[in-house]
Amino acid sequence: MQRDFFTIFRMPLTQKKSVLTRFLLWKTKHIAPQNFVYILSVLVGLIAGLGAVILKNTTHFIQHLMEGKVVGEYHHAFYFLFPIIGLSITFLIKKYVIRRDFGHGIPTTLRAIAKKKGIMKRYSMFSALLTAPFTVGFGGSVGLEGPTVSTAAAISSNISRLFHTNQSTRTLLISCASTGAIACIFKAPIAAIIFAIEVFSLDLTLSSLLPLLLSSISGVLLSYFFYGADTILPFELVGRFALYQVPFFIVFGILTALTSIYFTKVYAFFHDFFDSIQSPIKRLLLGGLGLGVIVFFVPPLYGEGFDVINNMVTGNYMDTVSNNFLHLEISNEWVVVGLLFGLVLFKIIASALTFGAGGIGGIFSPSLYMGSVLGFGFARLVNTFHVIRYELSESNFALIGMAGVLGGVLQAPLTAIFLIAELTGGYKLFIPLMITVAICFAITKYFLPYSVYSMELARKGDLITHDKDQAVLTLMNMESLIETKFVPVNPEMNLGEIVHKAVVKSNRNIFPVIDKSDNSLQGVILLDDIRPVMFNQDLYEEMTAADVMQNAPAVIDLDEDRMSDVMQKFQDSSAWNLPVISENKYVGFISKSKLLTAYRRKLITFTQQ
Repeated sequence: MQRDFFTIFRMPLTQKKSVLTRFLLWKTKHIAPQNFVYILSVLVGLIAGLGAVILKNTTHFIQHLMEGKVVGEYHHAFYFLFPIIGLSITFLIKKYVIRRDFGHGIPTTLRAIAKKKGIMKRYSMFSALLTAPFTVGFGGSVGLEGPTVSTAAAISSNISRLFHTNQSTRTLLISCASTGAIACIFKAPIAAIIFAIEVFSLDLTLSSLLPLLLSSISGVLLSYFFYGADTILPFELVGRFALYQVPFFIVFGILTALTSIYFTKVYAFFHDFFDSIQSPIKRLLLGGLGLGVIVFFVPPLYGEGFDVINNMVTGNYMDTVSNNFLHLEISNEWVVVGLLFGLVLFKIIASALTFGAGGIGGIFSPSLYMGSVLGFGFARLVNTFHVIRYELSESNFALIGMAGVLGGVLQAPLTAIFLIAELTGGYKLFIPLMITVAICFAITKYFLPYSVYSMELARKGDLITHDKDQAVLTLMNMESLIETKFVPVNPEMNLGEIVHKAVVKSNRNIFPVIDKSDNSLQGVILLDDIRPVMFNQDLYEEMTAADVMQNAPAVIDLDEDRMSDVMQKFQDSSAWNLPVISENKYVGFISKSKLLTAYRRKLITFTQQ
């Protein structure tokens, strides 16, 4: 079944190969390379927007069918069953339809850019489209932005491969796809461009700016075509910035930073916990049942949660807190504030359980959810205490909270500021947004060097940043630098054997000393070490390799060391060749000259646009 599915998918490309070849020849003669990039940026922007529309509408249809019809007309207990049903469907699709395990959206895209030259598998073009609606529609407490971006990025990557673009253009078009997706979802074209720059570490140059603009415009226009002027947050800002509010923005910035750190720590804890469970069935049952219990007792945590976000920014909090399982009296302000802060605490737990159980989604929406509830609850608490003469705008603080937590969790402060500014249709909140997000980002960055997106990649040394030197090192493939044409010797070999079996047969001046029993590296012999005695035949039987070998100045561990570590070891040791091991077994050598040559070539490729 798998072969038939993928054969059907690839068939049109095979049948039209000659047509494609003729088009590529025509394109080479008649369309300048940069102009063709502009055309592709519009194309991927439209495709990204279309993917966002399909994913959103499919998910909302399932959610309306389940939550509206079944729960409303039958029984509240279905809240407990829906999440595990949706996660089970997701598991079955991954196992029997896709037949591959695939990661979550944006981190997977970042890894493809860093380690696979921007090449993404074909199944990534539809894997999230098939799974994310069931995860979220049946109650998975995650968002759709990550799956939308990964789908668009995979389509863009394969379009780039189809037209034989180079690596830098492929990376640019992947960023264009993410721009088009975010622009379509939020109708926020500027924030979408900044998102690509901050999250994908794209250099903003004149050659990359226009493609990003074109893809962003394409995504926004497609959103207007399908949804008209409707926005994801139908809200118009009221009230203006006042100087007396600054202390509250400072305090709230600290609070959003603590929330962002809490979000990241809880996410990382559950990620590591579920990774330690080998059986996917056990992960599914444990995560699904845990999520079902939480959603049963706290229904506002069901799905993406944009209805709750809208309730916060419009001040309609009663619909959110009235449906509490303790049947608390919501006329009490302390109860309202307590319930709101409870939603903040449990949202990330519900999201982490969804991911741990194998669900497909993103963390963009949970960040907005927690920020909106936190902001509303904070303003409500201040107003309840009557700390100041004037009341704080709870709706405004809900919006500011969204920007604060989003900027802290994603570590993308400009994206958060411009997203909320564009969603509110103006810049009246610009100063409060800047104060809160700046404080939140600074504190979060101090305690957490990496965002949720980049945390796992950074652990493995696969993270690309705006630091060009570090980015180039990340893009380099260490295995391609390993040389194996070195003649090994073992510790028991005498000097005569070393001369006749190694020195005579090798054109290198270094010899690894390898233990025959386990292929472990014992040391190295330099030609300079044996040159004074190699012609003294009286010593041929007396001296062994163990007598003349020395420890390597440094050893490269293929499983542990990153390219930056390799560079540092060459710098510290001043060696020209260093041995490489993997699982404590000898693999080969990396030479400084080959390393620097590869670095120079990668730097040229990386900086070309």
